[in-house]
Amino acid sequence: MDGIFGWLGDHGAHHDLIRHMGRAACLSPEGLLHEHSSQLLGVAACSRFGKADIHVENGLAAALAGRPRFLDDELAFIAREQGPANAVAHGWVRHGEQLPLLMQGNFAFAVLEPLKKRACLALDRVGAERLCYAHRGGHLVFGSSVQNVAAHPGIGRTIDPQAIYDYLYFHTIPAPRSLYQGVHKLLPGQIVTLKNGHLDARFYWHADYTPVDADFAAHRTHFRDLLDQAVRDTDAPATAAFLSGGTDSSTVVGTLTAARGAPIDTFSIGFDADGFDEMEYARCAAERYGSRRHEYYLKPADIVTAIPVIAREYDEPFGNDSAVPTYFCARTARDAGFERMLAGDGGDEIFGGNARYAKQRLFENYFRLPAAFRRGVIEPIAHVPLLSGRFPLAKLKSYVRQANMGLPLRLESYNFLHRTPLDEILAQDFIHAVDPSAADAALVDVYARTASDHYINRMMHVDLKFTLADNDLRKVGTMTEAAGIEVRYPLLDDRLVAFANHLPVDYKVRGQTLRWFFKEALRDVLPEKIISKAKHGFGLPFGVWCTQHAPLGELVGDSLSDFKARGWMRPAYLDHMSGMLRGPHASYYGVMVWVTMMLERWLQANGH
Repeated sequence: MDGIFGWLGDHGAHHDLIRHMGRAACLSPEGLLHEHSSQLLGVAACSRFGKADIHVENGLAAALAGRPRFLDDELAFIAREQGPANAVAHGWVRHGEQLPLLMQGNFAFAVLEPLKKRACLALDRVGAERLCYAHRGGHLVFGSSVQNVAAHPGIGRTIDPQAIYDYLYFHTIPAPRSLYQGVHKLLPGQIVTLKNGHLDARFYWHADYTPVDADFAAHRTHFRDLLDQAVRDTDAPATAAFLSGGTDSSTVVGTLTAARGAPIDTFSIGFDADGFDEMEYARCAAERYGSRRHEYYLKPADIVTAIPVIAREYDEPFGNDSAVPTYFCARTARDAGFERMLAGDGGDEIFGGNARYAKQRLFENYFRLPAAFRRGVIEPIAHVPLLSGRFPLAKLKSYVRQANMGLPLRLESYNFLHRTPLDEILAQDFIHAVDPSAADAALVDVYARTASDHYINRMMHVDLKFTLADNDLRKVGTMTEAAGIEVRYPLLDDRLVAFANHLPVDYKVRGQTLRWFFKEALRDVLPEKIISKAKHGFGLPFGVWCTQHAPLGELVGDSLSDFKARGWMRPAYLDHMSGMLRGPHASYYGVMVWVTMMLERWLQANGH
């Protein structure tokens, strides 16, 4: 895994320790491109893409991962002439904790001052990069990978049961928690400082949702200028693009084609399974822009190939099954000679494209009714004995139940760990070792600290953190890296994110129309077929295929059998999930089967 790592604090065999921490997460010891150690610190960087470096000078060490853009002219000059890690070091001396505000783009940095016993860690605004840390026994240990940090002998790899629960709930382990006790992950826009032995974590940046008053034409002109600039800034030689046929990837491809004034290479994944394949939309976009299209149709055998790759490449258990098509799409591009790809991730979360945004309006409208009418008429009818389980009262009862949950917890009303009593899913000892309410509390915290009172902005803020930073960016970033591809996200350019946040809410979701402004502003760029298509994910027909492809089915069976021995989940529930794969709900139960299987495969691959 590419990135930076190191520590502040006295320790023994420094050179050997740097190598040990590097082997915990890098491809090989030879991947350590830059390193430095002394009596009181160690820093190192490894990157196949030339986007990580260190700088040590005058008792100060700086480590940087990413490709930041410096807003300060002097720092920008130093970055160009002497390297961005050098610019971080100089920026820290001049600006101190204000430095992250003078940086945009994807970055994670650490600054260590051993003589002053001071340190600073910072992560970019959207979490495109990664940064973890632990503070124990007088040591501050940091790393792009959880494994880097845990490899330090002062930290260790003790699994946190709450992290396992969070993984089963979210299908990833959201920051700030990590798999290991005492190891924490920075949140997007966060800065951590060490002074006088005290560690402090705060946000240097908050998403500002204050609407900017301007007419549609002015907003459209500004947006198109920012979009063009963001795509140009992320373009480079040997760059291709993902093309799923969705709004975001099509926008990136169309804008990049216009910027170059020539066709580009696009890479798409298809599935030979009903309800999963969207290749017709990818071909529609490729035809519109004259792209040189490359297509790969995923097969069940490819999943068997990808599972050990996923278990090896992620620094923690990761349960998003669309990591599989992402990996094969990126690998196809690498085999074709490309080194970089542009991805469309982020558009839904900043412009209002997730279907739940419109759906939640239906529930929020319930509270516009007079309270007396809701409580005195609707809710008693919805709970009429003997009838509330029959249509249409069953639908009304479900609607009232979900409405009264409130946001953001309503978003998780169909979560597996809410749909079935926990004591039927998890072992009693495991339940007693965790706090099931902590997962919901994490959602509430992000929802509540949104700088907006509107529920749609608040949901988008939650998605920026949990859906994008904790999940989708980790999915794409890790799988492209595993394939030997560097990925860039033009729609997550800081200038575009700020612009989108300032749009009026009804420019994002207008009635039941998602991404109203985005689509209207790009009607001359996007094919009508793609503008009007229903929202579709990058899903995997795993639940269906694992009963049709014997090697995959055997891998699933073996993994669930091994997982029973962990004592975390009830064997009867694991058997129930496996049995449901052979029925009409294979796709639904396939999600939790995949999540559980990948947890077991990851644990085995990483020595647990």
